[in-house]
Amino acid sequence: MTPTYGDPMTRPDPLGRHERLVLDHLDEDKLVRDLAALIRVPSVSGTPGEWEVQEVAAGILADSGAHVDLWEIDLDEIVEDPWFPGQEVERERALGLVGTLAAADPHDPTEPAGLILQGHLDVVPPGDPEAWMGADPFSSELHGGALYGRGAADMKAGVAVNLAVAHAVHAAGLPLARPLAIHCVTGEEDGGLGGFATLRRGYRGQAAVITEPTGGRMITACAGALTFRIEVLGKSAHGSLRLEGTSAFEAFLPIHRALLELEAERNRDPDPLFVGRDLPYALSIGRIEAGDWASSVPDRLVAEGRYGVLLDEDPRVARTVFEDAVTRACLADPWLREQRAFVTWPGGQFASGRLDPDHPLIGEVRDAVVDTGGAEPPVRGEVYGSDLRLYAGIGGIPTLHYGPGDPRQAHAPQEHVLVEEVVQVARALAVLAVRRCGVREG
Repeated sequence: MTPTYGDPMTRPDPLGRHERLVLDHLDEDKLVRDLAALIRVPSVSGTPGEWEVQEVAAGILADSGAHVDLWEIDLDEIVEDPWFPGQEVERERALGLVGTLAAADPHDPTEPAGLILQGHLDVVPPGDPEAWMGADPFSSELHGGALYGRGAADMKAGVAVNLAVAHAVHAAGLPLARPLAIHCVTGEEDGGLGGFATLRRGYRGQAAVITEPTGGRMITACAGALTFRIEVLGKSAHGSLRLEGTSAFEAFLPIHRALLELEAERNRDPDPLFVGRDLPYALSIGRIEAGDWASSVPDRLVAEGRYGVLLDEDPRVARTVFEDAVTRACLADPWLREQRAFVTWPGGQFASGRLDPDHPLIGEVRDAVVDTGGAEPPVRGEVYGSDLRLYAGIGGIPTLHYGPGDPRQAHAPQEHVLVEEVVQVARALAVLAVRRCGVREG
């Protein structure tokens, strides 16, 4: 049953003694300093910044009294796992990081946490320098109550919140009855390598909150996204005699039309969680490469993009539907009937994921937000892939998203996050941590 919230000025104080204590020890200045320090590390996917930022976060967790597990992920081994979620960049190394408070045996990752707070520290490239108005994209400058920089919203603010919650619990001296675990991962932007490796190491919990930017909403479901690659063959000829050849670019056009029709069909009846989203299952061509000389008819085209996976749809089924659409387009075209397009699935492979709408975690997060002065967050689904599907699927952990920042800031120029929002989310999740993990008396 959804509680009815009255005027916060007239209803009884909903916070208990331990919850008040942890809020009193939430260091807002330190939260902002730690966030700025994380932003200043240029942790672009596949670069040394990925492991450098993990080392920064590990130091913050250690200073907060957490048992820190910082380990080298065996990349050669993990990519051979049949459940490996894929990656789009090459890596020479990757680090996993978990900080745990109040574990009965801090060296035993199999003890389930009462609550997991998870976030990723890798970021996408900053893009065109001109879009940053001459500022360093990793400067973490503070303007008008907002911190700016690549990764500020997506999602170093969320990770900074998680670190602040751990510090507040430790500073308050609360003896938790069940462990609180902070999972810091990398490789999320291109598939979820870090989250997968963390679960593979044995870490589990009774519930998890991923602090992705949610704009004041609770996200209980995420659509999936699969990276595809289509290769189309043509026949080369001199550009002045183009009719002697067959352009691979023109040969691709009927396939593109078929994909647009497939996208429209898959978005006709979206889940009610996607209310307000015109295109929850987008199919986008992100990169096209064709030809090798301006005055030659191109004999090969490669198109790469992302393909939305329906909620509860098996990615294997989604891939088959896509491949069938390409095959039908080829069979209907005289050239492609003889020179079939070739579909492969490199890069990130995000399944969809969702939380049971009746799970108590939804009400617990809502109560923690409202009880700390925030607005009641509406429950929605999101159109992007995320680590939610790994934690809920492979890990079997009830998981949702709730974090600071506007999701429209993700990957955007002049990316920023409001400090006020970061602090509010930290307050809510600190209370949630105390309620979920409990406090030993005596």
